[in-house]
Amino acid sequence: MKININIAVVGLGQVGIYLLNELNTKRKEIELKTGKKINVVAVSARDIKKKRQFKVNKNIFFKNPLDIFKSKKVDILFEAIGTSDGISKKVVETALKNKIHVITPNKALISKHGDYLAKLAEDNNVNLEFEASVAGGIPILRSIKEGLATNKISKVYGILNGTSNYILSEMENLNDNFSNILKKAQKLGYAEPGNPKLDLNGSDAFAKVRILSALAFNTKISKHKCLMQGIEKIELKDIEIANQLNLRIKLLGISELKNNELFETVHPCMVSKKSYIGNVHGVMNAVIIEGKPVGESILQGEGAGPGPTSSSLLSDLLSILRGNIKKPFGIPGSKRKSIKCYNVNNYVNSLYLRFEVKDKPGVLSTITNRLAKYKISIKRLIQTPNKKNNKATIVIITHKTTELNSKNCLSIFKKDKDILKFPILIRLYN
Repeated sequence: MKININIAVVGLGQVGIYLLNELNTKRKEIELKTGKKINVVAVSARDIKKKRQFKVNKNIFFKNPLDIFKSKKVDILFEAIGTSDGISKKVVETALKNKIHVITPNKALISKHGDYLAKLAEDNNVNLEFEASVAGGIPILRSIKEGLATNKISKVYGILNGTSNYILSEMENLNDNFSNILKKAQKLGYAEPGNPKLDLNGSDAFAKVRILSALAFNTKISKHKCLMQGIEKIELKDIEIANQLNLRIKLLGISELKNNELFETVHPCMVSKKSYIGNVHGVMNAVIIEGKPVGESILQGEGAGPGPTSSSLLSDLLSILRGNIKKPFGIPGSKRKSIKCYNVNNYVNSLYLRFEVKDKPGVLSTITNRLAKYKISIKRLIQTPNKKNNKATIVIITHKTTELNSKNCLSIFKKDKDILKFPILIRLYN
């Protein structure tokens, strides 16, 4: 006798509608692999009339997703609305309280309310699955929870935002500026057409870092204020200079334990063209895990778009259909501890500093003297004059220095009339 499983899909944006089509077209394959017959009994979105890639069955449509719980028996609910609060949280909360398994790609929700929602899932003996919330189609969370479960992980880092990686890659490939490439990314569906801010300012990658930290180090999701920078200030000029230095700019998310304190950050880095991470291009994501006894593990795949995301959502579905009732973060919530925050002022890097200045005597010595005052020593200096406009570009690569030194030093340059704009700082990743 076949077991019937009722499914609801809430949120019919790019991901939700693609997922709905996958559920409808892969029913037989899912039944073959799990012995369970799935039925989509409810779908919900704000507007049924909105033009979508795939057709929606109007007979099972609910404008208010909370009405689903009153009129349908649901076993598994997919939440694909994508906000951190409001209706996203309410739908997931209500489902878990009603002993309904939940699958979501919503990193904003999990990074903010994951601890609370995980406790609800545990209390009601149902699954809260969120594989698709980090790195699209790469099974990174399952690898940490299951494949590397007995390893002591010390660091997780990598390229966690496909949109940013695509923009940086294309700026280099096409020798084109940030705004033009962003428009191209929006046309291709890699960046939000309306407001792509969360992809570009580092917020999206940072939410993923917080989820990875909690899983890798068996901790509560951290609430510490940390270093977060995006790619909005990266100019074509920086890409070109990096190229001359045999480097590439990548937006990296980093989570590691330093002296048993948690250090999480997202910022652009200059990496060697010879490095593995320096050769991950386009919308690809890559996550590198360092642990014992495994050493270094690398997972790479597409991190943007409805296809890779749906792949991870269906992976979570099959796990539930096979009867795997699991703790959302791998271990019981009561065993997950809070962890002290590493002081970001002690973070050490070499720096790339670009100054746009008036081309006149004494400007360079002013810059180098100020760097020396803050114990920032120079490893390499490139000066490019623009005689026509009486300006110059000065690029300095420093030896390693602390975050505190660089912050204090750069703040002085705000007041200098010979420096035409605030210096560009990009950290060199070792």
